[in-house]
Amino acid sequence: MTAPSDLPGHTRVSTQALASAARVIAADLFAVPAARIHVDLDDDYGNLSIALSLPLPLAPPATTPAASVWDRAVTVRDDVRLQFVRLTGSQVSRVDVRVTGVVLEHSGDGRPAGRRVA
Repeated sequence: MTAPSDLPGHTRVSTQALASAARVIAADLFAVPAARIHVDLDDDYGNLSIALSLPLPLAPPATTPAASVWDRAVTVRDDVRLQFVRLTGSQVSRVDVRVTGVVLEHSGDGRPAGRRVA
């Protein structure tokens, strides 16, 4: 069932809803708890810019070497933009990622693997 395109009215999505969507998408793609992610939205000449501040998971040294923190942030930010546009229909001009720290990935038993990284 689809609504007719000439139906009068309008739909608004609040800034809070858009920020929540960005937070959940980033949490999923970066594998970071949503509560640890700060989102700022701004108008960029009619498009939306998204600024994310979050820690990134860091694999323990004993595991297979992973991409650098920089490479992971750059790669995933494009995925955040694509998924956000697909889910919200918003036009996004940019996604900025500020890495605020790193957290060790956990082992299978729920305990932190390795030591704390400063």
